[in-house]
Amino acid sequence: MSKRVSPFIYRWARFATKLLPVAILGLLLISSCKPGGSTSPKRTYRMGFQNSAPSLDFNKVLQALDMWTTRADAAILSSQAPWDSLYAGVTPEQYVTNNYAGLVNYYRGKNLKIWLYVDPANGLNRAADANDLAALGKSIAQPAVQQLYSRFCFVADSMIHPDHMGVALETNLIRGLSPDSIYQGLKSAAALAAASISAYDKNVKLSVSVQADWAWGALSGATYQGIEQDFTDFPFLQELGVSSYPYFVYNQPQDIPSGYYSRLLNGRPLPIFVSEGGWSSQTAGTYPETPQKQQDYITKQSQLLDEANAIAVFQLTFTDINLNALPAGTPANLNQFAYIGLADTNLQAKPALSAWDQVFKRSLTAGH
Repeated sequence: MSKRVSPFIYRWARFATKLLPVAILGLLLISSCKPGGSTSPKRTYRMGFQNSAPSLDFNKVLQALDMWTTRADAAILSSQAPWDSLYAGVTPEQYVTNNYAGLVNYYRGKNLKIWLYVDPANGLNRAADANDLAALGKSIAQPAVQQLYSRFCFVADSMIHPDHMGVALETNLIRGLSPDSIYQGLKSAAALAAASISAYDKNVKLSVSVQADWAWGALSGATYQGIEQDFTDFPFLQELGVSSYPYFVYNQPQDIPSGYYSRLLNGRPLPIFVSEGGWSSQTAGTYPETPQKQQDYITKQSQLLDEANAIAVFQLTFTDINLNALPAGTPANLNQFAYIGLADTNLQAKPALSAWDQVFKRSLTAGH
């Protein structure tokens, strides 16, 4: 299967950020506490989500935020570089202030560790440039575009001071699907960003993410491919992010091979984490899914994370997406990705949320 797995979730997350400047005004009205911990067994990985809601409704955004931050010790901000804004005259400083700063401050008030991931490529189509760039007649293959991307990442890091930062997403999938000029441009842009950040910030941990299902050959009908080329092409890696939506390629979570994450490292003592992933609770296209399968996935996921001695796991959506409330222009096949939330569109918990909560109650031993 060559179709990109996660872009529609990513697109919805980007739509959701449009409410953040408004939602931040109400954050201080929220109070919450985390579930009690347990001394045994333990986990090495932090757990969290990206801010999301069933629809772009102010109250739903706040309610969802209140629900998931009580069962998280990390948060991820994962979005495409705002090419349209940057080329319309918005400075990186203005964009970060208006779209990231308030939410990050709220997360820090909850003692959540921050992961920031910026995507220079097309989150909707890994075979092409970002739509905003293409509409302007530009490409990540152009040095000026790469420099602008590096500048944006540098500013975001210097203003937000995330604990972890990714400067490219699903690099192996882009290498497999896109023209070489796009991949080489992405590689150069990521290298520029990493160099500028590391020269200034000695604390942040730098990474890119790879697509696990593609690495295992499951999306392309091939055998295990690994990600050795990614280690060569991105030598600045201090840790590795992993994207995985295995319900497109495995009938049930129990079919996911052992070592699904740990094998990618090929023996390297590099920290690894899941930067995005999920399993649908309803039939997705031709893939028959159920709430039970989704619950089983959370359990299987914890086993894979334990095997890899992972440092974090994230889902980009905490709730399902209300398909009837989507903005105009949203891809019609979003329904394949609309039901990976752990709560439904009415913010009612699914069985998978109880599995997540059970894992979250395990005592955290990580210092990341």
